[in-house]
Amino acid sequence: QVQLVESGGGLVQAGGSLRLSCAASGRTFSSYFMGWFRQAPGKEREFVAAISWRGGNTYYADSVKGRFTISRSNAKNAVYLQMNSLKPEDTAVYYCAADRTGPSTVEAGYDYWGQGTQVTVSS
Repeated sequence: QVQLVESGGGLVQAGGSLRLSCAASGRTFSSYFMGWFRQAPGKEREFVAAISWRGGNTYYADSVKGRFTISRSNAKNAVYLQMNSLKPEDTAVYYCAADRTGPSTVEAGYDYWGQGTQVTVSS
């Protein structure tokens, strides 16, 4: 089992940047395929980005491709989401998730979830 804690959210102006972090507990972090999802008010939770076990493969939603970068450090038990050129439509609660089997870009494929961190982008 793994516990996930997100941090780094906040309020930023359009065009700005934020870096989200997700700290994972447990000794087997490198065995999890990791993802970021987000949920805007009144909307379904949606896939944002994912990264393979050693970081060799990354996956992005079309809406963030070229602006967001996912990375991980297995030595630090952490996964990151660098968000650049933020837009008001990026406003959402962002969740970190772990998948025991992977690869997956759908919510149902993930086994463990963090509590989320709020990102608000003002226009």
